[in-house]
Amino acid sequence: IMANGTIAFDTLQTSGQIQGTAKSVDTDFIVTGSAKAWAVIEGTGTAAFDDSFNCASLADNGTGNYTATYTNAFSSANHSSTMTVKDTAISARCDGGRATTTVNVQCLNTSFGTVDEDGISLTCHGDLA
Repeated sequence: IMANGTIAFDTLQTSGQIQGTAKSVDTDFIVTGSAKAWAVIEGTGTAAFDDSFNCASLADNGTGNYTATYTNAFSSANHSSTMTVKDTAISARCDGGRATTTVNVQCLNTSFGTVDEDGISLTCHGDLA
């Protein structure tokens, strides 16, 4: 956990977006805008995380349906969850909702049938509890 404050960058070079004498960024700005959980999911065969942050476990609920459990809970079930898949003919959506500790991911083919998929990307933003 990071304490709130500022990050000084006296010796760093900027892209020119910061004007004037400002040489620090409030950590609230960085913490608020950062993803609090993310994962790349292998959904074919034995479902598993290829890589993840703040994700404790993955349940395979059947064809094209997975539940990711967070290591650290969100403060509200109303956090933002964005999902994509590697295959352009298939989409991913939040099905069954979000809770403070889980999010349900469902992969659909072009006929809206559930399908197992690899390369599912999940990114979640919001405040942690």
